[in-house]
Amino acid sequence: MTHKKTAGAALLMLALTAGCTKDYLDLQPRDAVPTENFYQTATDALQATNAVYSQLNQSGMFNSALWGIGDVMSDNSSLGGGGADGIEFQQLDVFSIPTTNPVITAHWQRAYLGIGQANQVLTRVPAIQMDEAVKSRYLGEAEFLRALYYFYLVRGYGDVPLVLTPAQSPAEVANITRSPAAEVYAQIVKDLTDAITKLPASYTGDNTGRATKWAATALLAKVYLTQGDMTKAAEQARLVIAGSGKTLWPNYGDNFKIENENGQESIFEVQFKSGLNTYSTDGPGSIVNEFWGARFFGGPTSAYPYVVSGGGYGFNIPEKEFVDGYEAGDLRKTVTVFVPGDKYPIPAGFTVAPEQPASLPGSPFGFNVKKFFIGTVNTNVWDSGLNIPVLRLADVYLMLAEAVGPTTEGLDAINRVRRRAFGLPITTASSKDLTAATPNFKDAVIRERRYELAFEDERWYDLKRTGKLLTSPALIAKGVKPFNIVLPIPQSEINVNPNLVQNQGY
Repeated sequence: MTHKKTAGAALLMLALTAGCTKDYLDLQPRDAVPTENFYQTATDALQATNAVYSQLNQSGMFNSALWGIGDVMSDNSSLGGGGADGIEFQQLDVFSIPTTNPVITAHWQRAYLGIGQANQVLTRVPAIQMDEAVKSRYLGEAEFLRALYYFYLVRGYGDVPLVLTPAQSPAEVANITRSPAAEVYAQIVKDLTDAITKLPASYTGDNTGRATKWAATALLAKVYLTQGDMTKAAEQARLVIAGSGKTLWPNYGDNFKIENENGQESIFEVQFKSGLNTYSTDGPGSIVNEFWGARFFGGPTSAYPYVVSGGGYGFNIPEKEFVDGYEAGDLRKTVTVFVPGDKYPIPAGFTVAPEQPASLPGSPFGFNVKKFFIGTVNTNVWDSGLNIPVLRLADVYLMLAEAVGPTTEGLDAINRVRRRAFGLPITTASSKDLTAATPNFKDAVIRERRYELAFEDERWYDLKRTGKLLTSPALIAKGVKPFNIVLPIPQSEINVNPNLVQNQGY
């Protein structure tokens, strides 16, 4: 596996000092326009706002790093692969993470690039003469996105630099220090609270997929949940459930189809677009289909052809304990995991559907993730157009259940999700319902989150915030250590700024 080289900390400096549906992905480079000549027109404001979204589908965010952290560093999956590649993910998998690890470096840099672009919008767009309502919306989008980037940073690294305005020089960035996590969370809450007042409830046409007031409200609920403020988490979750107009798909699998992107259950998702790149981990196409695809399943002359365009990397392999943990009759299993004997679509030139074998390189039990599988993508191998959900209504229901406990309200929330999982009417009581007598209700909610949100980059964060990261038998076996509750600060950043003191243990 290869990676583009980056300019390390210099990239962060550039982000902090310089200045989505498929149709508004910003694909044109803007670094050729001097800052003093930009931020003049409504078009400039739009392009600057689009640029804040553009970091989401990069390798340091949802195209690579976040499934390395959220999945591979959890008990849901292991890296898999062929053993000789993906070393940077192997290091995450076994909790032997050097400060030079490319995944944690890319994650830091991409998040701060997004923050730097948001800061430019929030600082420079207010002076542009344009429609005030549209301007306000752009500022709300930038606040939401800045909060989202900071939310990943503070959960991942702990105390992080809190930068809210464009720095005036590289030297200013090179002397910045880490702010206490409490201050970062306070700013996240402030940004989201303000964004809610500026953002619309929904969009149409080319703007579909942008951040809405409900995306900001749902994210705020998750922020409060992470901080342990259950009262406020419940308040925000209720607002989303009652006011967003979102409803659960009757069929769980409908969440993960290209034709249903930004659909009835979606609150916010990262937009990907195919047909514009081939071997790039930095969007706008998603690498997930190829990297999680069954590894070297076969070939043009094999009885088993490739099931993804380039043969598959076989990364992010579901753990046996995870797969065995599905309850009998849980339909989410067939949507989420390939198991031996599962049929694939019949490829062009073949007459028989290939079957998932009993074992594959890196997958001794023959498991692969199915949830984001779309098969071959023409001749482009790292170029899936399937979006990745960040927030959806089922997540909000489970946040509410966790926040209020086994009350009538909490039980109704979790049972809606469970009924859908078993193919039952969502609003009708069933034999699968949890009750007030269910023991260890909070653990039951976290378990439900595990299977509802599997491979949606959530598990490591759930384990961390509930204190289970260091007690999970699976992670103890992997080698988790007490200091692994945070990631290391990238060494490239410390090299240019010794004020960024390293997290203990690294």
